[in-house]
Amino acid sequence: MKKKILKNETYVLVDGNAPLSFMLASHHNKRNTLLYWDEEKQQNRELCYSRNQKSIFADEQDGNKVLEPIVFEDGFLNVPKNNPNLQMFLEFHPGYERVFRKVDTESDARQDVEILNAQVDALVEARTLEIDQLEQVSRVLFGIDVSKVSTAELKRDVLIYAKNDPEGFLSVLKDPMLKLQAKVQTFFDNNLLIQKGKDVHFNTKSNKKRMLTVPFGEETNYIVSSYFKSDEGIESLKLLESKEKISKK
Repeated sequence: MKKKILKNETYVLVDGNAPLSFMLASHHNKRNTLLYWDEEKQQNRELCYSRNQKSIFADEQDGNKVLEPIVFEDGFLNVPKNNPNLQMFLEFHPGYERVFRKVDTESDARQDVEILNAQVDALVEARTLEIDQLEQVSRVLFGIDVSKVSTAELKRDVLIYAKNDPEGFLSVLKDPMLKLQAKVQTFFDNNLLIQKGKDVHFNTKSNKKRMLTVPFGEETNYIVSSYFKSDEGIESLKLLESKEKISKK
């Protein structure tokens, strides 16, 4: 059984919930199931918070218990060290870590540092991208025709993306398929490939055939890129690259 914590503690509602007032169930009843499985006794025990009782278990309390509301104000609940009973009750409560959690400033700081470090790493990578890399990343991330967007806009949007989703950005940047996926986007931008529903078709003067069907739930660019890496698809890739060179002349 957990030891009583003799220090001030703060608890916060999870998932950013911060209503003006939130009342937590304080005792077991038909509406609120507050049970704790006692391994030693091999049974469920009813929980009940009462400040004038020594125990948080109903089977160890007398008939003089006084029930008090447990109220979170603006998403927070401060529990002083002179109320260890409530601290213990909260940590045995079935809503602990699911509805609310204890504020751990050191742990929260470590998490914040990890997030900030990831953002810095992603932003440094985004900031140092060469123009061709910037365009490749933009094609894959945003599925856009980069020829119609200014370099300043590309830089801004990539930096914002890197800050908001550093892990996703670095994953795309390190993906060996990046160049190929960027090329696929140019084929669509130049109308050498078109998509009709789930079907991707060639769109050259001499070839309007269906190239492949994108499976349900899959991303078109990724499926086409994967196809181009196959023995069958590499010929299609060479064909489209030759058509692209001709169109640029």
